[in-house]
Amino acid sequence: MTGNRHHIVVIGGGFGGLNAVKTLQEHDVDITLVDKRNYHLFWPLLYQTAMAGLSPADIAAPLRSIFKRRENVRVLMAEATDIDPDEQRVRFASGEEVGYDSLIVAAGFRYHYFGNDAWERVALDLQGLDKALAIRRRILAAYERAEQESDPALTAALLTFVIVGAGPTGVELAGSIAEMARHTLKGDFRRIDPAQTKVLLIEAADRVLPAFDPDLSVKAQRSLEKIGVTVLTGAMVQDIAADHVRVARDGATERIATHTVMWAAGVKASPLGELLHRRTTAPIDRGGRVQVAPDLSVPGYPNLYVIGDMAHVEQAGQPLPGLAPVAMQQGKHAAAQILRRIGGEETQAFRYVDRGVMATIGRAAAVADIRGLRLSGFTAWLLWLFVHLMYLVGFRSRLFVFLQWAWSYATFGRSVRLIVGKDEHAPPRAPIEP
Repeated sequence: MTGNRHHIVVIGGGFGGLNAVKTLQEHDVDITLVDKRNYHLFWPLLYQTAMAGLSPADIAAPLRSIFKRRENVRVLMAEATDIDPDEQRVRFASGEEVGYDSLIVAAGFRYHYFGNDAWERVALDLQGLDKALAIRRRILAAYERAEQESDPALTAALLTFVIVGAGPTGVELAGSIAEMARHTLKGDFRRIDPAQTKVLLIEAADRVLPAFDPDLSVKAQRSLEKIGVTVLTGAMVQDIAADHVRVARDGATERIATHTVMWAAGVKASPLGELLHRRTTAPIDRGGRVQVAPDLSVPGYPNLYVIGDMAHVEQAGQPLPGLAPVAMQQGKHAAAQILRRIGGEETQAFRYVDRGVMATIGRAAAVADIRGLRLSGFTAWLLWLFVHLMYLVGFRSRLFVFLQWAWSYATFGRSVRLIVGKDEHAPPRAPIEP
């Protein structure tokens, strides 16, 4: 790296940041990629790690390895905590800082508990590999504790799993738990029958997958119910505690005994969104996303771009969803606008090309809406599998994931059913009876 070339700092090594750096790396610029983790994570398959289907190495790639042959790309494992757009500097939690000529902020999202901080301490979410492993640990440990439990009520509570939020993540989690209980764990235990597992999917809207076409939502719910998932739509969570969930539905309140609650009901932008709002006066929406200019820059700061889950961008009168394809396209676009500014050209407005949405439900079952072509069942699942394999970083990841899926499809097996670490919120063990 040289001291006189245009220096671009990219915060976040997710889909947006990764595609921005890949677009810029071929040009005569210096790039610093900053992420609090040292790897790029393939978020759409994170639930597979939580459900013991894939190991962390199958869905994550070290950032340094991705860019090791690019001498103009520097990777820093650091957490950005402050941005000074006037001084053009980024400060880290360590107290160190770095200057920039152009900045792309792609720091992603965090789960939104809508002000219920106590729920966040009890419910599990998929905010990264560590949280995915925590979900896997909690679910598998629940079966182990149930095997030693003599109280039928506590056994039933241990084998009851509640997912709040029926978007793609919630649907995928619910389907995976149901299949694992009824097939993968079959015959593993002597005192309990994993097939007695109850999986409840709770959604405040009137259907699952609210962002999808209504017909696909109906098909998705039927597929979930077919594999044993109980779907509660039009249901509002009123309380989440260590041993129960309280749900209001149809004018009545129900207390559900459970020791495992997973949260997939909503997200909000990284705290850097609120920080940029204070620093630049750029407006933010209710989810903390910065309302950017048409070219994805922050109004009044043409060298500062916000993309992905942190950016509020409207198209056809609707805000773009927080999806991986949106972030990828925005990363490429923001990088291209920086290059245009360096070359003295005017920037261009971003336009998202919607290639469709999809969600998997279970073994050989999925739904997909590809530009109006609505698919479900095995065909949609094959398409989902192909698309996700192609987006994985690295040939090794694609090969290993494909082999894992092929084995799982043939045997219903999940090869990484390992309980690692300690669950601080686990219910107490019962005495072992002879």
